[in-house]
Amino acid sequence: MRVIASSIRKGNVIEQDGKLYVVLSAENIHPGKGTPVSQIEMRRISDGVKVSERYKTTDQVEKATVEERNFTFLYEDGEGYHFMNPETYDQVQVSKDIVGTSAPYLQESMTVKLLMHDVSPVAMQLPQRVTLEVVDTEPVTKGQTASSSYKPAMLSNGVRTQVPPHIGVGTRIVVMTEDGSYAERAKD
Repeated sequence: MRVIASSIRKGNVIEQDGKLYVVLSAENIHPGKGTPVSQIEMRRISDGVKVSERYKTTDQVEKATVEERNFTFLYEDGEGYHFMNPETYDQVQVSKDIVGTSAPYLQESMTVKLLMHDVSPVAMQLPQRVTLEVVDTEPVTKGQTASSSYKPAMLSNGVRTQVPPHIGVGTRIVVMTEDGSYAERAKD
């Protein structure tokens, strides 16, 4: 299926020169003068080589036909990450290359979308938000306004992020998985 380059997003799988690539990041750049371009960073699925391409935003790109299926995360071991199809109970192993920077956000029995090409997983999409606990941050400063001043915090998955001043140790917060940014205080 051919689509315009500006519609390509992170996690999409595209086909180029007969090889499959998973998109790691896609950015549309609109310079003051000249033609807008799409800067697409991708990884070749067959051997893991990273490639960076620049297309005009109106160029046609071949989007590979992949099937999106829900899988439940089970565990991680030395060989990779193990997921289970909740309908058939089939287990599939996903390499560390495919999971990539999403690894810290994986939680036991979390439902993720695996993009399957034939029977092999080629990419993974996490839920947009995860709930994590703050394990270390500076103490709450009395009288500090809640304007745009954020403070660093360490989360239970080992990721650092910036949180508002009123968030203390032990508080459960909702984090955006795409960039690890604070979204809101958890409502549980």
